[in-house]
Amino acid sequence: MSQPWPQAVLAKAKVVRAAVFDVDGVMTDGRLVYASDGTELKAFHSRDGLGLKGLMRNGLAVAVITARRSDIVSRRCQELGIQHCLQGREDKGQALRELAEILGVGTGQMAYMGDDLVDWPAMRLAGFSSTPADASVWLRERVDLVTSVGGGRGAVRELCELLLAAHGHLDSWQGGFV
Repeated sequence: MSQPWPQAVLAKAKVVRAAVFDVDGVMTDGRLVYASDGTELKAFHSRDGLGLKGLMRNGLAVAVITARRSDIVSRRCQELGIQHCLQGREDKGQALRELAEILGVGTGQMAYMGDDLVDWPAMRLAGFSSTPADASVWLRERVDLVTSVGGGRGAVRELCELLLAAHGHLDSWQGGFV
């Protein structure tokens, strides 16, 4: 099966051992929605979740770094089995270095998906950087992969599938559902 990604992109992604994601604007569409009682609401894409589980089932570590704090994010990470969920971390570069140490990988073996300027310190450290289609134009010009869809609309799944393909697991992962 031919893959939609250039060989150079797949080759760069092949060294990735851990995938790290921002939340607002990546795992969600970036909108901050509050109910009248102050309750925060977020919408996550179910296909993104399946992709994240696919990475973990195929030996890649998955983590989240977000500048905000949210019980909803904790719940979503728990539902997916994501053990490393760093919240309230405005210095995402430092948070990525900490995760690299915890996971026993170099930052060059990490992929990072972010959507705005606050993500750049982590993105420039990561060996593979990506952003959703609706991310900051400045970031889109500087990353290894811009997904075809926006944050919260399957962008995470696109990166997951690329990483699975780079590691030779995409066809078997997809075939496992047939």
